[in-house]
Amino acid sequence: MRRRTGVIAGLELALLSPAMLFMGALVVRNLEPLAYGPARTAQQIVMWYAGKVWTLWVLLVALPLAVLVTGSATLLRGWSQDGELASSAQPSLAVMRARPATLVVAVTTLAAAGILAIVVLHMLAN
Repeated sequence: MRRRTGVIAGLELALLSPAMLFMGALVVRNLEPLAYGPARTAQQIVMWYAGKVWTLWVLLVALPLAVLVTGSATLLRGWSQDGELASSAQPSLAVMRARPATLVVAVTTLAAAGILAIVVLHMLAN
């Protein structure tokens, strides 16, 4: 079970990384003037994503949605099958240290939900 959760955690990080790169580029692009340095590179990343229609649907919607679904299913299965995890209403630091893959799955699932919310709100605004 723990090995499978570790594999899922790694896959979720890989699937979510294009969306995290785009969101990070949006932040960096707005922090500095676009004339030089990291902001210019960030602007190029944003323009690459914006220049292709498939990047919006695949990299910013489908992959985070896949992470959200698989992460939620993994967390629910782990919660119902692991008595120690289910019995601790407030996960302690020791439980998190004992199950780092579960923590990664939880964080990537929350990140995917946040990214999807931002993308959907942006799509609705336009």
